[in-house]
Amino acid sequence: MERDDDAKMTMLEKLTTVERRYEELDRLLADPDVSADYSKVQELAREQASIRQIASLSTEYRRVLREIDETAALIREESDQELGALAREELEELESRRAEVEQELRVALIPKDPNDDKNVVMEVRAGTGGEEAALFVADLYRMYSRYAQGHRWKIEIMDANRTGIGGIKEIVFMVRGDGAYSRLKHESGTHRVQRVPTTESSGRIHTSAATVAVLPEAEEVDVEIKAEDLQTDIFHASGHGGQNVQKVATAVRITHKPTGIVATCQDESSQHKNREKAMAVLRARVLAQEVERQQREESAARRAQVGSGDRSERVRTYNFPERRVTDHRVRLTLHNLDAVLDGEVEPLVDALIRREQEMNL
Repeated sequence: MERDDDAKMTMLEKLTTVERRYEELDRLLADPDVSADYSKVQELAREQASIRQIASLSTEYRRVLREIDETAALIREESDQELGALAREELEELESRRAEVEQELRVALIPKDPNDDKNVVMEVRAGTGGEEAALFVADLYRMYSRYAQGHRWKIEIMDANRTGIGGIKEIVFMVRGDGAYSRLKHESGTHRVQRVPTTESSGRIHTSAATVAVLPEAEEVDVEIKAEDLQTDIFHASGHGGQNVQKVATAVRITHKPTGIVATCQDESSQHKNREKAMAVLRARVLAQEVERQQREESAARRAQVGSGDRSERVRTYNFPERRVTDHRVRLTLHNLDAVLDGEVEPLVDALIRREQEMNL
């Protein structure tokens, strides 16, 4: 009981700090001197929005605690048995609600990943399995595209290496939208597919793999890249089989000489736009490498995320004969493969977010 009281006091202290900051932000946003500075208003508004849920839950939590105290006092003082029974029933409901709000607050008070609101650069590459793996990459890209559409996020292809029969050896694309990284970051890793290839006459099931990397978009302030450290090459964009598809050289390859990291973009017809996109990918990769260097033991960086692309390593398996999808990290199996590949990934994403929250509680 004493431990519960201590935990309640600790939570109330945290909530008091949040409430005071929320009220302070209200005053600042109403200050004419502050409102004249648009960028400052945007910054304060974002901060207030980030703690609005906690402030709202705090109000609810304090209300429930107050009613619990009042109801407990009524039970102690009430001599009428029928009224006492009603009060005890109400107290049980209030205690249940208190537990619910406390759990919601514990989750809300988890320190937020600073990258959660960022756009993301996603890289999907064929692993073991040859042409079948390339076809699976195309399936995954379509899945993420449909999922992004459902959230009204925008997708921009940065670079793609397509095969002649509808497969994709590798594709790099940007997903722009509120909370994109928070919803997609757990997709990183090796995805395994089990199905009968169209070229397999005997009906034998093949296992192939693709790797997915999810990198938060890096702003210029997040990572310093000096102009003298870059080597830029301009070349003709190529189509299937490597043939040139444009008369004017517009494709851009940028190499970061200190790290050897390379980013290529040839999707746009404008050299300027290709350069912008390639730099966005390069910044994200340089930042990911820096994160890996600083926190080598964690799986936040791209190399740790994607694994080797071998069949034996996997975070998720897509089994076509049984029409099921299994995420091995949360041991969740869904028997609606077609819907998942059509972008209905939310149950898997939600389960992975809950897992992250539980690990941080």
